Amino acid sequence: MLVFLAATVVVTLAGIRIIATADRLADRTGLGEAIFGGVLLGASTSLSGIVTSLTAASAGLASLAVSNAVGGIAAQTAFLVVADLIYRRVNLEHAAADANNMLMAAVLVLLMSLPLAANLAPEFTIFAVHPVSILLFIVYIFGVRSAVSLKNSPMWDPRTTSDTKEDTPDEDEAQIHSLPVMIAIFVGLSLVLAATGFAIAESGAVLSKNLGISQTVVGALLTAVATSLPELVTTLAAVRRGALQLAVGGIIGGNTFDVLFLSLSDIAYRDGSIYHAMTQADSLLLIGATIITAILLMGLILRERRGIGFEGLAILASYAGLMAIQISIG
Repeated sequence: MLVFLAATVVVTLAGIRIIATADRLADRTGLGEAIFGGVLLGASTSLSGIVTSLTAASAGLASLAVSNAVGGIAAQTAFLVVADLIYRRVNLEHAAADANNMLMAAVLVLLMSLPLAANLAPEFTIFAVHPVSILLFIVYIFGVRSAVSLKNSPMWDPRTTSDTKEDTPDEDEAQIHSLPVMIAIFVGLSLVLAATGFAIAESGAVLSKNLGISQTVVGALLTAVATSLPELVTTLAAVRRGALQLAVGGIIGGNTFDVLFLSLSDIAYRDGSIYHAMTQADSLLLIGATIITAILLMGLILRERRGIGFEGLAILASYAGLMAIQISIG
């Protein structure tokens, strides 16, 4: 328990520090907050989670590996509602309107559908790796390339209103450090996040065994939330800095990257296809995360102005119901 708590604290502190560097790099590189948050920041804050799933899968704990990845997606989307509550001026999805965020949310729905299809299809592996694991990487790369293309040559833009927050670079702040220094800081903090993932996985496995709690419950409620804390911290910090596209993009991009946990876990899991080692609770977790993401995508399209909107309430209710079912099953 002490190791788990200590690793969680380190993850949180590293997440606080990395957001300022990410915001400056988004301005300096010209990628913009939505792209940088959706791809690079999302990937870096997910490193602790990916190490957690890999460690669990290599130890033969398939359910812990899957539930950690998928539980993180559900938790991180719920964190976005928390950020929406803090940003009181207007609905966060309205203010952070960006076509790239909607595109990546749609890609995420597609990615989460593939493991479910693999679970229901006949088991087939090549060197103990399911073909869907390769397909997940292909779809992810396609989504990232499409997002960059959309950024460079947009076919349409969201309607600008008085409550829309534009992504405008802060030139003065971006010049605080040189580009190589900022990249080094970003990479260093990313490695810290990755290292803590190992400690969280090992301690989570021990907690599951000694407390008699199922791997799915430990993964969805303990390790997933712990490894998702960088996303919560970076999202809240980004909202306070006014980097709204970075906040929303970081969550959606992190969730998209989290699906790749399943691919890497399938490679690390040597007893066959990890998709066929999933329990009923794991499959239900995947369905719940897909529903929550679809609700978020609807909110990004409809763009309600005031409060947290229908999507915020629906996401919180869905997440609470999903976790309650997981506890009852476990």
